[in-house]
Amino acid sequence: MIKKLLNKNKEYANLSMVNNFQNNSLDEKFWMNCPECKKNIFKKDVEENLYICPKCDYHLKLPARQRIDLLIDTGTFTEFDKNLYSKNILNFPEYENKLNLYKDKTNENDAVITGTGKINGLNATICVMNTDFMMGSMGAVVGEKITRAATYSIENKIPFIIISSSGGARMQEGIISLMQMAKTAQELRRLSEYKIPYISILTDPTTGGVTASFAMLGDIIIAEPKALIGFAGPRVIEQTIKQTLPDGFQRAEFLLEKGFVDIIVNRKDMKNMLFRIIKMHGYQEA
Repeated sequence: MIKKLLNKNKEYANLSMVNNFQNNSLDEKFWMNCPECKKNIFKKDVEENLYICPKCDYHLKLPARQRIDLLIDTGTFTEFDKNLYSKNILNFPEYENKLNLYKDKTNENDAVITGTGKINGLNATICVMNTDFMMGSMGAVVGEKITRAATYSIENKIPFIIISSSGGARMQEGIISLMQMAKTAQELRRLSEYKIPYISILTDPTTGGVTASFAMLGDIIIAEPKALIGFAGPRVIEQTIKQTLPDGFQRAEFLLEKGFVDIIVNRKDMKNMLFRIIKMHGYQEA
């Protein structure tokens, strides 16, 4: 009797282990580990919480289209230049295949979405970078779309907003991608000349040529909590200068302390913050 009971328990334990192994893929579909607090969290809870960890408030990457839905009043967004797409002008190996892969994966033609809409009734032009498309890298199309959007703001006298999230300049486009840094900066200078406010929002990650150009040129620079913001990565810097970097280096809080960021805003409060800033500059509901 006792022997039979022990065997039964042993069989049950083994069966549970097999079931756990077989359900790993199912677990990954519904659960994830927060990269900050390392706790196991239900994916649906994260999505419903605007991709913010419900355990520690860590801001994960928010899909570009969802960010537009978050910031722009429902039914007011008009997209610009949706059909602009990159070409392999330099005949960089495998670049065309990568572009096609990311087009299929994201259903987008490139790494930025631009357009105009209302924020609590106030008009604005908005550019949202998309890290799902080649890590939000900036090539000719990204530079052109941002430049055209800035021109639209000047012509229509409405505030200009960029939400940056990028790995930097797109290496497959070489000097053409680097040229976009100067191109976008030049049009942003025109915004200043015409007294059009430019609000730059830095999200995780904002790095490379994007940081070295339009991301840090805002009249007001906002960052999401704990966003990585910098040019070269911390590991590259440490290897170059042969020194250990301070804790929190290149995070939003560190940049706020050093004066490179004006304010850190929780994603849930971002729309109201933008409304307050735009209203403060004298803009009224159209």
